Amino acid sequence: MPNATRITGFILLGFSSAPELQTVCGLFFLVMYLAVIMSNLLIITLITLDLKLQTPMYFFLKNLSLLDVFLVSIPIPKFIINNLTHNNYISILGCAFQILLMTSFSAGEIFVLTAMSYDRYVAICSPLRYEAIMSNGNCVLMVGISWATGILFGALYTAGTFSMPFCGSIVIPQFFCDVPSLLRISCSGSLMIIYISLGIGMCLCMSCFYCVMISYFYIISTVLKIPTTRGQSKAFATCIPHLTVFSVFIATACFVYLKPPSDIPSITDRLFSVLYTVLPPALNPVIYSLRNSDVKCSLRRLQQNLCPRDSYYLTVQRFCQCYIASQVTSKCF
Repeated sequence: MPNATRITGFILLGFSSAPELQTVCGLFFLVMYLAVIMSNLLIITLITLDLKLQTPMYFFLKNLSLLDVFLVSIPIPKFIINNLTHNNYISILGCAFQILLMTSFSAGEIFVLTAMSYDRYVAICSPLRYEAIMSNGNCVLMVGISWATGILFGALYTAGTFSMPFCGSIVIPQFFCDVPSLLRISCSGSLMIIYISLGIGMCLCMSCFYCVMISYFYIISTVLKIPTTRGQSKAFATCIPHLTVFSVFIATACFVYLKPPSDIPSITDRLFSVLYTVLPPALNPVIYSLRNSDVKCSLRRLQQNLCPRDSYYLTVQRFCQCYIASQVTSKCF
């Protein structure tokens, strides 16, 4: 019978046990984390300050970037600190908060992406009713439901996970707390609660997936009826970034949570976990900014407001005048 001694914390395995490699890994993830945070905060700032981006699509995008910031800020800073201090310990309370927040923000991101697909469906299939359907109140309601449902599911999932006693090894073969690893060290004879919460999560995820697929079925059907190729390209251009982001997020999540369980976790499992936690937040700003002329124009306007060209030329001109005056004065003396 396994030893059911009360566990107060866990050891996160990470990627390496060598202190030198841990330091290198910590610095690498620090640079990557700062790049992800800065790019998403830039998107949030542009959408908040630029009046031309005050549309439903960019309202959803701002919330998506905010969820990305929260999602990547849960496991990565702890992982960076663990590698730089060479201490991989995490308390059971810290582990519970990691699962609660990551599950909540991940679920919220799926719901926001589903709302974005509905926004594109209304914009293309019912353009005359777009302003009435996607009003400010409706957009706020959809985002509020997305956040609230994500938090509710995260609380249910976490409560189901930590209602079980743990025994045996306290080593979690990941760089953050994840439910599959905790299930391996569970002493509970019945996993009914966690299976119920997992089933609810699968139903919600599949519902969102079907809603997105149905939306794009009608979108593609409508776009193909547009007589000009230019019109079709313009319509598809507004949908491709969203579909790409949704596909990347769902694909990486499926690799982590739907793969067959293994008794001996490999480095591949941890790499897929990195893709799931870091890749979507890193790609979202790139996909939406590099392929979006509105965002690029907004960035140029922000740069011009922060660093006006006239003031730059005036500063250079004054510098040149002072330099010439100093040269004349030195020659006179």
